[in-house]
Amino acid sequence: MKRNVLLLLMCLLFSGIHAQNYKELFDKATHCEETDSLVQAEKYYREALKVDPTNAHNCMIFADLGRLQYRMQRYQEALQSYDYAVNLAPLTVSILMDRASLNFEMGNTDKAYVDCCTVLDVNKNNAKALFLRAYLQSSRRQYKEAEVDYKRLLELEPQSISGRLGLAILYQQEQKYKESLELLNKLIIEAPDDAELYVIRAGVEKEIIQLDFSLIDLDKAISLSPKSANAYMLRGEILLSQKKKEMAKQDFEKAIELGVSRSDLIQQLKECK
Repeated sequence: MKRNVLLLLMCLLFSGIHAQNYKELFDKATHCEETDSLVQAEKYYREALKVDPTNAHNCMIFADLGRLQYRMQRYQEALQSYDYAVNLAPLTVSILMDRASLNFEMGNTDKAYVDCCTVLDVNKNNAKALFLRAYLQSSRRQYKEAEVDYKRLLELEPQSISGRLGLAILYQQEQKYKESLELLNKLIIEAPDDAELYVIRAGVEKEIIQLDFSLIDLDKAISLSPKSANAYMLRGEILLSQKKKEMAKQDFEKAIELGVSRSDLIQQLKECK
């Protein structure tokens, strides 16, 4: 009897030390992460996993590792860490959304879409999942489905800039130019110094052959953001359509200077001769 009691006490003691070491390592890792000592933080997280590989909280440690590795631009390793985390906690919304965002950034759009759908099965009102899924649907030309998600997002967050802008671009893709311009006009009133909004509106105006308005918007965008390659490229296309070849060439060359690949504009440059 005494021997059994002693064994029980020893087990309780060691399990207590075990748990304490796990928590201490986790706290050290968190502190290192907060102070941007990312390599050291990763080391402590991995040590915690070795101390207690079956701990229920390991899903969060794997998620934390994924976040650290992402910050260190080790994207494939980050994705693997998120995979481990999701395997341990398959319906944890925050982890699924982190993995969806990383997959999207890496070009794994189908996987990002599946994660968004899973999140929305758990919580139909998750704004981030609605926005990302709507964007992915629009890129697949699933316009009706994308519109449903954007409108649901705007029911939840009526003033969402990303939601309204996404819907405006979707309307442009659907050739609903009036609806697109209405949204863009309101956004520009609210954010008159946002150069990208003028570029997007100029694109819509170009499609409905309101070229004078489009050029005014592009001039405004360039005045606000002189390094906007998209503005120069779009203005060059309009000027070229108006046979203003020398001016168009200058804009195309400026766009290339600002980062646009020359190969993307080779045909336009030929037409400027």
